[in-house]
Amino acid sequence: MKLGIAGTGKVVAEFLPLVAELEHIEVTAINSTPRSAHIAKELQASYGIEEVYSNYIQFLEEADIDTVYVAVINNLHYDFVKDALQHGKHVICEKPFTMSHKELLDLEQLALDYDLVLAEAIPNQFLANYEKIIELLPQLGEIKLIECSFCKYSSRYDALLAGNVLPAFDAKSGGGALMDLNIYNIHFVLGLMGCPNEVNYFPNLEKGIDTSGVLVLGYENAKAVCTASKASNKPNRSIIQGTKGTIVVNGSTGRIEFFDFMLNDGTTAHYALNVHPHKLYAEFSTIASWIDEDDTTYAEEHLAHSLTVMDVVDRAIQSAGLATGPFSEQKIF
Repeated sequence: MKLGIAGTGKVVAEFLPLVAELEHIEVTAINSTPRSAHIAKELQASYGIEEVYSNYIQFLEEADIDTVYVAVINNLHYDFVKDALQHGKHVICEKPFTMSHKELLDLEQLALDYDLVLAEAIPNQFLANYEKIIELLPQLGEIKLIECSFCKYSSRYDALLAGNVLPAFDAKSGGGALMDLNIYNIHFVLGLMGCPNEVNYFPNLEKGIDTSGVLVLGYENAKAVCTASKASNKPNRSIIQGTKGTIVVNGSTGRIEFFDFMLNDGTTAHYALNVHPHKLYAEFSTIASWIDEDDTTYAEEHLAHSLTVMDVVDRAIQSAGLATGPFSEQKIF
């Protein structure tokens, strides 16, 4: 895979040191805004990237790339992904995929029309520990309750309180606790349980944005409670409770570094199966194999899951009455 990166933010800086260990991925170009061109050049020098661009269309037309990693502000995902697909490029897009279910449906159709891989960069769906949880789930009996938490005090929260609204806390930019942190919890639950019958979001709003909130997903005989906060810290933990046993994940749903399996009959097991300590390794190595082998089957299954997630996000926003004001920019209707 010859990969071009759109963006120069924190996640890009986190990804690039990993590339040397991803034998099927070569980063050949990076695109930035003109304002961030100096950062792109620093990354070029540090990681041997061949070309640097500050014009996205020029990047798509001229760079020696077959795949684009879209890592820009959330509200720009749709346009960046659409342009890349229309230029015949496979796309790996940072979470949240888009600002609405409708936007992702449009992109899915483009990917099908152009016979291209379109995938969301959401780490937990590719981790060996998560795959093992799915495998063990039937042994828990009938699932009754799932609790997920992802709370992490944001370095940008103080700026929000001071009146400086940065993208991480700007609804028009796709910021807030639901889109940034609870999205991991939603992926975690839906990958186990599928689409819920009921979705209700209870946000704590400050300056027009959900700095924290609780999302309740209702199934026929089960409930999932997903808590996320960018305004506080806590030891993150997820618990899956069934009639015959329990799974406990200590840590965030983004990493799932290990988990404990406990049955009512006294059976216990501890699992730490992830093949690499870097949370992005599994997703990029897997998606690269889809592209290199021209295998769209798994990519389409992954995209179907992402579509369900975006449907739940839409329903969560609507349930909280956030489809007006700044959140109206999320194009739900």
